[in-house]
Amino acid sequence: MTALVIRGGLLLDPGAGVEAPKDILIRDGHVAEVAAPGKLKGISGIEVLDATGLVVAPGLIDMHVHLREPGQSHKETIASGTAAAAAGGFTAVATMPNTRPVNDSVETTRWMLEAERGAHVRVFPIAAATRGMKGEAINDYAALKSAGAVAVSDDGLPILKESVMREALSAAARVGLCVIQHAEDTRMTQGGTMNLGPASFRLGLRGMPAEAETSLVERDIRLVTELRDPRVHLHVAHISTAGALAAVRQARRNGLRVTCEVAPHHFLLTDEHVGFYNTNAKMCPPLRSAADRDALLQGLLDGVIDAIATDHAPHAVHEKEVEFDQAPNGILGLETSFGLALRWLHKEGKLPLSRVISLMSGQPAGLLGMKGRGALGVGSFGDAVIFDPKAEWSYKVAETRSKSKNTPFDGWTMQGKIRWTVSEGRVVYDSQA
Repeated sequence: MTALVIRGGLLLDPGAGVEAPKDILIRDGHVAEVAAPGKLKGISGIEVLDATGLVVAPGLIDMHVHLREPGQSHKETIASGTAAAAAGGFTAVATMPNTRPVNDSVETTRWMLEAERGAHVRVFPIAAATRGMKGEAINDYAALKSAGAVAVSDDGLPILKESVMREALSAAARVGLCVIQHAEDTRMTQGGTMNLGPASFRLGLRGMPAEAETSLVERDIRLVTELRDPRVHLHVAHISTAGALAAVRQARRNGLRVTCEVAPHHFLLTDEHVGFYNTNAKMCPPLRSAADRDALLQGLLDGVIDAIATDHAPHAVHEKEVEFDQAPNGILGLETSFGLALRWLHKEGKLPLSRVISLMSGQPAGLLGMKGRGALGVGSFGDAVIFDPKAEWSYKVAETRSKSKNTPFDGWTMQGKIRWTVSEGRVVYDSQA
């Protein structure tokens, strides 16, 4: 029996339309009462967080992370990755299946959820869409869902075969899961290491054309159209091109259940940030052109983009300190995502704070069917991020809680200093501890 009071803060709960001073009582992991300041009863002796002058929002949810366990614990562990998540304001993360072995089984899904993993916040496994992520035969989605999977994906690899993707979409719809597609036609990108454009030409690197993403998104949308099943849910991971976003926008106008997410590095950086072969600016999909970045920013403003997700992809230092074309794809994201979004979308871009919170909390929860998360109403899980939206701070990767340090954002000025992160009524991050 545990209880916690968050007192004196400005509650910002976009899903409930609440933006007002409130006190919150969390008991046994759930919100028990929300009241006007000073109106909670019977709370003597209960731990109190004084949030005066701070914003209290639903805990952030990252629907796209790589925690590297099992099999690659030199890069990250579930314990270290979720510690970084807590420091970044996240109270739930959905982890991709490209582990070793691949998470394509009930046993591996359950292993990820065991208490022995030492998770600081809730972990929601995303299971492989196909056996071994080979793109040939789909898995038993019903069994994986019952074991705890919240979606299926072969992220890191696309499902190229049209017949397999059609079967995956249909089978996932029957059990109430979405298919998350890594949209990359690898027949167009083989040997590529960055976006195809003037920067790749100048550096002498083989480029990856934007059409590789756009064409696969367009194909998948055609499959959704042909299936004629309103339960089918296609989600485009880490969208990075104007063409792919335009296809998603048209699919939505046509009434299809097609959603997408964007990573901060894609709405902030361009392929010019590769600079002089900076491997911390190498990821897949690659950093794109300024026109693509601007289209993504517009998609955030007009609502066609459903979520901000980090694609947190840790790699050991020695793995990135090699020639650009030999370095693995991916960067860290859990500790910088919120600060970047508040600085560049809210402060500079004038996106309402409630909209940023929704993109990083309530909407990801809805996409993955995380009932009781992404909100702070009575009965919801006691997940909260408590922060000063006006405070500026500098990110120092040397102080990261991740096991890896691969980021292009070291030294960047961020907005919105997190004071506490609360997961199911437990303080899992305290900036002054």
